Amino acid sequence: MKNLIILVFTFLNVLFINVSAQSKNSDFKVKGFHLDLRVQVMKIPALKSFAKQLKDGGMNTLIMEWEATYPFKNHPLIPNQFAYTREEVIDFVNYCENLGIDVIPLQQSFGHVEYILRHYRYKELREDQKDYSQINPLKEDLAKELFRDLFNDLISTHQSEYIHIGGDETYLLGHSKESQKKVAEFGKGRLYGDYIKLLCELVVSLGKRPVLWADIAMKYPDALKGLPKETIFVDWNYGWDINMFGKHSNLLQSGFEIWGAPSLRSHPDNYYITQWEKHLRNIREFIPLARGFGYQGMVITSWSTSGLYSSLWESPKDLVELYPIRRVYPLSGFNLLISAYFEAMKSDRPLQVDNFVLDYAKRQYGFNDQESKRFWKALQANPYEINQGVVGSSDLTIQTIKDSAEWVLRELQELNPKNNKTEYAHYPLMAEIRAQYLGYMLIEQQLNLADFDSAKLPAIIQELKGILDNNLDERFEKLNGDFIYTREIQDEHDLRNRKVRLLYERLTRMGKSD
Repeated sequence: MKNLIILVFTFLNVLFINVSAQSKNSDFKVKGFHLDLRVQVMKIPALKSFAKQLKDGGMNTLIMEWEATYPFKNHPLIPNQFAYTREEVIDFVNYCENLGIDVIPLQQSFGHVEYILRHYRYKELREDQKDYSQINPLKEDLAKELFRDLFNDLISTHQSEYIHIGGDETYLLGHSKESQKKVAEFGKGRLYGDYIKLLCELVVSLGKRPVLWADIAMKYPDALKGLPKETIFVDWNYGWDINMFGKHSNLLQSGFEIWGAPSLRSHPDNYYITQWEKHLRNIREFIPLARGFGYQGMVITSWSTSGLYSSLWESPKDLVELYPIRRVYPLSGFNLLISAYFEAMKSDRPLQVDNFVLDYAKRQYGFNDQESKRFWKALQANPYEINQGVVGSSDLTIQTIKDSAEWVLRELQELNPKNNKTEYAHYPLMAEIRAQYLGYMLIEQQLNLADFDSAKLPAIIQELKGILDNNLDERFEKLNGDFIYTREIQDEHDLRNRKVRLLYERLTRMGKSD
């Protein structure tokens, strides 16, 4: 609540103090969407359909975080099993350009590079030989050689004047002995800034403008020194105080072009929770705030995962696989938030969230006033994360949250849309996934009690069997089969059900032994 009050106050202050400046240039030149393909790789027809949706919504930019889906010509280890062909990438980029959508490639070049550094071809670039997430910023020659090649490859298939180099969440900054030495002498800002300067200058030398996330530069403002004037920072803010990462005024006064970025899928969203109201509030508050600041672009992010990975090792030195930590329901289920973003971008005034959702429900699903209100109330309910209890509330229990989730599910199932039934079907499916997950979490909580009675095991085993015997997987595949690949859908099922299956098998064996 405190952060919200600060944010609203800041917005009002900017709005009234900078009215004249805002009236001269209140629109964004870059109106974009960031698409994360770490997981849930979209099929090409789905990508094209989404690009058309962006165009119809008034967007002109698509930032593609291809990650391992990009088919790097000279680096065959980087692309994964879902990678597109070069012909598919070129065809998609051309399709977007013909629509008037500029496709900006995003190539992480500092942190979030596990998918590259996991291969021993690139081991000399690692900041840590166990945690492969980050480049050692002092390996400048090797890094420059690698990223020159990767950037040139991206340039050969993209027409944009920009390359997004990432640069966010460098958790291992100053981790290695070499980095620690430089930090001791010059500080983390210079460690970060000197390497980012190298990357930005490389991008400029290739005839492009570098774009990067602003969080680390805000934390260490001396990192801004000496960067090429062509550099663009993206201030991502998902509903927090503008000084969350550092002194915001340092960024505003830096002289660099700035874009903003709210989000429609971000922490703690996962399979089991979507905080609809939080994302709508973020869209409502941050876009007008960014207009008041004079930002020249706005690019909403949509994270399919956290960008963190869990490692599976065969031996202390033999990495088998990396598993993304936290997966979110596919983008196919979020047209309401996408449309809210489009609507918010059309006006200088903050989005009227309640009115927007009610109007959307009437227009898109054919609901009457009462049905639209029931729909919106269901989306607002039960926004709590469960992690060894209820996160964010000391008064609520998992049982209470489960009861609420079951009410949400009944409400969404009872509503009968007259239009766009397939789109609507995602809501009750998400609600049912959440309700069954909470049923499992309640079982897990019971088993963790010190006075647990083993006489309850047969009933618990039956409950777990009931969860596993549901047809959620079948409905998930039916709704998302044209959107993401079959193998990925199988992965989604496996990961979503794994804890339930393992516990069921464990308890079943215990029952047999008795």
